Amino acid sequence: MKYILVSLLITQLSFSQVEYPQNYFRSPLDITLVLSGTFAELRTNHFHSGLDIKTQQKVGKNVYTAAEGYVSRIKIQHYGYGKALYVTHPNGYTTVYGHLQSFSPKIEAYIKAKQYEKESYEIEVFPSASDLAVSKDEIIAYSGNTGGSGGPHLHFEIRDNEERPINPLLFGINVKDSKSPLISAVFAYPKDENSFINGKNNRTELRLIPSKGNEYTVENIEAIGKIGFGVVAYDQQDLANNYNGVYNIQTFFNGNRKFEMDFFRFSFDESRHINRFLDYEYYKAKRSRIQKLFVEKDNPLSMYKNLDENGYITIENGTSSVYKVKISDFKGNESWINIHIDGNQPKAILKKPENKKNYYVFANQATNLKDKNVSVYFAPNSFYDDTFIDFKVSNDTIYLDEDKIPLQKNVSLQYDISNYKESDKDRLFIAELLGYKKYPSYLSTKRKDNTLSAYSNALGTYALVLDTTNPTITPTNFKDGKWISNYRYLTLKISDDLSGISNYRATVNGKWILMEYEYKNGSLTFDFNDNVITDTKNELKLVVTDNVGNSSTFEATFFRK
Repeated sequence: MKYILVSLLITQLSFSQVEYPQNYFRSPLDITLVLSGTFAELRTNHFHSGLDIKTQQKVGKNVYTAAEGYVSRIKIQHYGYGKALYVTHPNGYTTVYGHLQSFSPKIEAYIKAKQYEKESYEIEVFPSASDLAVSKDEIIAYSGNTGGSGGPHLHFEIRDNEERPINPLLFGINVKDSKSPLISAVFAYPKDENSFINGKNNRTELRLIPSKGNEYTVENIEAIGKIGFGVVAYDQQDLANNYNGVYNIQTFFNGNRKFEMDFFRFSFDESRHINRFLDYEYYKAKRSRIQKLFVEKDNPLSMYKNLDENGYITIENGTSSVYKVKISDFKGNESWINIHIDGNQPKAILKKPENKKNYYVFANQATNLKDKNVSVYFAPNSFYDDTFIDFKVSNDTIYLDEDKIPLQKNVSLQYDISNYKESDKDRLFIAELLGYKKYPSYLSTKRKDNTLSAYSNALGTYALVLDTTNPTITPTNFKDGKWISNYRYLTLKISDDLSGISNYRATVNGKWILMEYEYKNGSLTFDFNDNVITDTKNELKLVVTDNVGNSSTFEATFFRK
């Protein structure tokens, strides 16, 4: 009997734990790892797919390949990961290095040749296994701040052979962390119209009471029916004060596990459904992310485990129950919330306000809204739930409710521009109006005859905008006719005040030159070390075009020996 029990235990352990190689990958940096972002951390419309490693507020740190392999992908873009390398390893995993300043000499020479061949700074290539082999501990790049980065750091990922990002800490990469997660708020949610918390049939914030150490309690609540809970929680590491994501959340009802969220791996296809895991409406109003500890319909996230009643609990009249939440970081530091619930049918019920919105959308059906010269189309399953929305059009402005309801699919916006002057039609674009001042933000707009169309991933306010202003171009480190023999770089500033920069093209003596665009400060930079300029007298020509076709041309002469 003992042998059978031990065998069963070993079998259960082998099936419950995924084995990741512990000594295969090294740290990509040779400094103590301090994180500004953790794996699966909650971000706008997505989970964070790697570790953001601080680089001591500097760029240019050596970036090492985590293991032998070959560079299988190089992608350079103005936004996103900026300059990024992908290395495929013999064990089937791929490591990713993002926001780089530059690459090692052999990789830099390879990709610059491709950029000059394509005559484009933005580029994506897929080298073969024999093109760019790399060994463990080889310097493959230098850390930077390119792309959609808010400061110098290295974005580092490990992906499996299905391109799913996995928490790099599972592979033995170490970060110092002895702090328990922080909990700042707790909420209760009724599942339906027959469920109530403290007499209310809507989201209810509960009074959180810090107890001893890593323990929290909540002021006793009265409830009835099926209810769920949500938390606002963060983690901190020892060497950083910034708030990061947690690693695991579990809930228990009267000792029985009801829910688990395990942030160890996900696929990019499901990442947008973070808006179903979070309380989207609350985030948009308060900029605070409540993580819902229950699973609503049409939520395909693979990180859920051990669900009982999808995480909801049932409270019956006259009962006394205990609900507990355990929140853990990767190092196993825990924080607990204890909630005592008395089952009492409310005597007085607070009614929900009457809905006054003018359209009702069935989630599983296509919906086409039309008014004046505007058409708005929602594909089936654009919404998670059947819902009321507001829709009206006034002076080419679309009021498409407020951005409080998450969308699974993008909404299509179309304008009929027949009534506009022919000279203006090519200078119109569709914009989302953002912020208190309703500043127009360009949406990628296409024109076919007299129809303009664009897609958006959110409800909100949209408008037609006319842009007739050309971009601006300003040299920053040289003047027309100047000798610049000792210069390493040629730099200019470019900007556009409305639709934004679409593309640019620079030539010297009629030949294309590679200029790097940094959108965060509007700089264009050419590196003379590219060794493509050999003449003494040189004619520079730069053409910059915005997103509706307005363009500006800058020309200057410079001299070099």
